[in-house]
Amino acid sequence: MRCPFCGNEDTQVKDSRPTDDGSAIRRRRFCGGCGQRFTTIERVQLRELTVVKSDGRRVPFDRDKLARSVRIALRKRPVQEERIERIVNGIVRQLEASGESDIASKQVGELVMETLKEVDAVAYVRFASVYRNFREAKDFEAFLGSLGEAT
Repeated sequence: MRCPFCGNEDTQVKDSRPTDDGSAIRRRRFCGGCGQRFTTIERVQLRELTVVKSDGRRVPFDRDKLARSVRIALRKRPVQEERIERIVNGIVRQLEASGESDIASKQVGELVMETLKEVDAVAYVRFASVYRNFREAKDFEAFLGSLGEAT
């Protein structure tokens, strides 16, 4: 593993332990070149996922982008960071378990919306407003009206 501070390729693992939910391993590393310490996280990846955008572009799946979107939707909501990690891990596992390496961006968005709907109604509406590109107050009204009818 290359040192993020000096670029030295010879770093040593000083400590390894699983994350709280057991889905990854945190490794504390030490660089012999500059003396800095840093942490890496290893996760199991079942397959390389590619997201197919609505315009046909293909981009590698970015777990960090997914996690960032979920965190933004859940910002200032009573949801612990550990729960957010479990949510993201669950979504990634569902995508990997689908058996497909090409995933439509719409499928990712719908899966996030389904998950957020179960976790927090406000986060669900926040995510939907960006994902479905609400432009006016009436868009919110129509969405909330359909949400009320569904329950």
